Amino acid sequence: MRPLRALATTAVAIAAAGALSACGGGDSKASADNPYKLLQPGVLRTATLTDAPPNVYLKNGKFTGFDNDLLTAVAAKIGLKVQFAGTDFSALLSQVATHKYDVGSSSITITEARKKTVAFTNGYDFGYFGLDVPAGSPLTGFDQLKGKRVVVVQGTVQDDYATKQGLNPVRVPDYNGALNQLKSKTADAWIAPAEIGEKTAKDSGGKVVAAAKMLGSTPMAFAVAKDNPKLREALDKGLDEVIKDGTWTKLQEEYYPGRQVPKEFKPGSGTVTFPPVQASGAPAASPSS
Repeated sequence: MRPLRALATTAVAIAAAGALSACGGGDSKASADNPYKLLQPGVLRTATLTDAPPNVYLKNGKFTGFDNDLLTAVAAKIGLKVQFAGTDFSALLSQVATHKYDVGSSSITITEARKKTVAFTNGYDFGYFGLDVPAGSPLTGFDQLKGKRVVVVQGTVQDDYATKQGLNPVRVPDYNGALNQLKSKTADAWIAPAEIGEKTAKDSGGKVVAAAKMLGSTPMAFAVAKDNPKLREALDKGLDEVIKDGTWTKLQEEYYPGRQVPKEFKPGSGTVTFPPVQASGAPAASPSS
């Protein structure tokens, strides 16, 4: 009887191996249908923010803003749809790195430290730091912040700047938290992405003032997992296409009216000719995280 049982066990093992082999064939087909290793074939699941207009925000229940509209256009060029989800910026990069999301879209400034966690597409925008203060504050510049209670959004380049300047910043998870500290005067200043700071000051009913701004040194890009170079390359290709066809220019004019693009800034691969952005007046600021 034992030889028969052994024979039966062997037969079951062979059948199981055959089933696994068949599943492997299915996985190969799925891989062919999903060349960018997306969480859901054909859908680019994207982590973004809900409270940072004009770049990334919710409007009437829809994720929109410059970054998100640009990503939607880029994805369409490579045959993908985008599904957005809101998160905190402090968690966004790690969520992309661990494949909770395929892409991060949130005015993400490229830094060497962040490259240790995620990979970046080519840059698509430039940005300024802004300094917001409560109405009536004597603060007018970044050089006056020593010894002051300065608020920043955790994990942003503004957080990095404040830390490197020895300001011992108060860290909050989102932009609303920073703005509320200024409105209640529990903070002396907020180092913000400049255009976000300008808009929130304008909408604050006179409680907050945009006091200063300065140009950042590195571009902003979409974040992808380091082990997914095919997706990064595809997004770079799509980005060049929307730059070339004028979509990038149109979105610049829609979300940053009047803002001048620095002559040295070349979006995407830097090799694509695009319609010039029509701007007038003094250069406006662009948000960065």
